[in-house]
Order: sequence, then structure tokens, then C-alpha cells
Amino acid sequence: MTRGRIFALVALAPVAALALIAAQRPEALAPAAPGLWEIDGLPGASAPARECVADVVALAQYEHRAKRCSRNVVSNGPSFAVITYSCAGNEFGRSKLTLITPRSLRIETQGISDNLPFAYVLQARRVGDCPGRETAARH
Repeated sequence: MTRGRIFALVALAPVAALALIAAQRPEALAPAAPGLWEIDGLPGASAPARECVADVVALAQYEHRAKRCSRNVVSNGPSFAVITYSCAGNEFGRSKLTLITPRSLRIETQGISDNLPFAYVLQARRVGDCPGRETAARH
């Protein structure tokens, strides 16, 4: 490989990395902001859960929210995204996130968790900023 080609590859590496990151951010979720989200429809839950969400895309793997998983955007449109993910231990899922409003999402998710199948539909609603975020921003 010539010195010129090596220089070109090194120069283009940051651009390629940014393109890969941008490709993994679904267009449909662009209007949705991080913050405190209320999640309703959890199997076995009598009341909605509240979660501080730093990245709205993470709601795609709600069943595996405490695990490190790799995600892949399968379908990316203006109002919905389909995301598949896989985690250690042969756990995985597929979720369709539909943007209802910038503060409201419908999440249809299914997959395998703890060697058992799961499938359910969640309603997620942004209810505000995460506790402590406003105070930290002022100081």
C-alpha cells in the first residue's frame, strides 16, 4: 500500500466512524429527548415505572436494560424504527419504536430473556427532566 493511500484511509477514518454512529441513530427518535420517562404496560406491574433515560434508543432493549447489548437499526423511517439487539448469554430482542409525539412512544418488543420468550407492548411518556439534572446545570 502506498503512503498516499494510507494517509487517505487515516484521514477518512473519523468520517466513517461518524457515519456509522449516525446510521445507528434512528430518524424517528430524533425529536424524542432524554429525561425522565414513564413506562406503562410492563408485564406483572400494577403501576407504570419511571426511568431516567440518557439515550432514548436504549428503550428498544427495555427487557435487557441492565445489560450491555449490541444494537442494529433494521428499519429507519420518519415515524418508526425497528431495532434488533443481542446480549451475552444468548439473550436477544427485536423492538419496533413508534414516535407518537416527541414525548410519547409505543414500543413493541419480543425476544428471549433468561432462556424464556417475551413479547409485550409498552407505552413510554416523557414526564420531565431526570432528578438532579436541573440543579447540576445551574452550578
